[in-house]
Amino acid sequence: MTDRWGEAAAGNGLLHRRALLTGGVLAAGAGAAGAAGAQVIGDGSPATMKTPGATFSGYGQPSKWRADIQRPFAPAPGRPGTGSSRTPLHLLEGTITPAGLHFERHHNGVPQIDPAQHRLTIHGLVRRPLVFTLDALLQYPMETSCRFVECAGNSGGMTAATPTQATAGALHGLVSNSEWTGVRLSTLLDEAGVQPGADWVLAEGADAAGMSRSAPLAKAMQDAMIALYQNGEPIRPEQGFPMRLLLPGFQGNANVKWLRRLKVTKGPTYTKDETSRYSELMPDGKARIFMLEMGVKSVITRPSFGLSMRGPGVYEISGLAWSGAGRIAKVEVSADGGKSWAQAALEGPVLPKALTRFRLPWRWSGGPAVLLSRATDEARERQPTRDAWLAQYAPGQGYHYNAINAWGVGADGAVAHVYA
Repeated sequence: MTDRWGEAAAGNGLLHRRALLTGGVLAAGAGAAGAAGAQVIGDGSPATMKTPGATFSGYGQPSKWRADIQRPFAPAPGRPGTGSSRTPLHLLEGTITPAGLHFERHHNGVPQIDPAQHRLTIHGLVRRPLVFTLDALLQYPMETSCRFVECAGNSGGMTAATPTQATAGALHGLVSNSEWTGVRLSTLLDEAGVQPGADWVLAEGADAAGMSRSAPLAKAMQDAMIALYQNGEPIRPEQGFPMRLLLPGFQGNANVKWLRRLKVTKGPTYTKDETSRYSELMPDGKARIFMLEMGVKSVITRPSFGLSMRGPGVYEISGLAWSGAGRIAKVEVSADGGKSWAQAALEGPVLPKALTRFRLPWRWSGGPAVLLSRATDEARERQPTRDAWLAQYAPGQGYHYNAINAWGVGADGAVAHVYA
């Protein structure tokens, strides 16, 4: 079926993704917020044309009219410096997360490290232990990659018995996407000379928590990086200044910040940070550990809780998808609770282990609707349903949640978090 807005692709008003290419398909929608008219003076010119603007600043700041775009944060009670802040996914566009809005997860505060005094040591099962200053690392060949980082506990609240009414950022904002620049870890390990029999690496941070995580040597040699820059500027203190480990596609805290030591080992080290937490409790009472790769996942960011619909019309459904296994192959969207699905358009470039923006036009009739998205990656893994995900684990397990999320749209246009 077709109409003047485009070809219907699935039930409850979903239009074919080709409609996005025609231009103007969304113009008649009631969803766009009307911009407040500029204040004018007698000759019809805005007041800003009559008064000189602000002067230069040493570091640019967001507009004061967008001061509401901030990270919600939840410090641990009685433990200042411990807790997390989340990226407001529902208030952002594109795929790159501004450095000032990248999520944070700290276990004992953010250290202020003098880069001139900091050292990175590589030792253990290597022929030649090495110690690097920041200046020394800056002399090595660098590369740049766009990669997401996601906390293993992201979306963990989705296991609650009833849906939490919160924004997409509050529910799923422990994921961010940046352009990272640094030195390939394999370059440094080759220089140190890994000994036969070594198969893991222990990374340790210089924070008060002494965050320590084990990672397979194969991952370190594949695409790991000692990251020194984020989105073109030196990494900020809350992201690990002066350097952090980047393990693309692996759970967040394995990407150790404030990196000070890499020990090449035979087997994992079983540190407190990978045994007392970040493990997965199974139905039989056993726990899995070292489930490091993040699963395929997608989240609709618009419409979502807090972003109400404004009457019937043509809207854009938009969101983010990602996978620790590589590129996103496709994202499907449903507006009828999963009864029918339409394939969304992926906004290029579609990069491996990076956030991908998806879009699909939707003609909302004004009636109740349930919006879902499900992603499939290039390894052919597809996002599971919530019931299927819960069946894998014991009650209370909240790590690695990657099941389908649902938003319910009421006849009044209000959007709520629902389970479907």
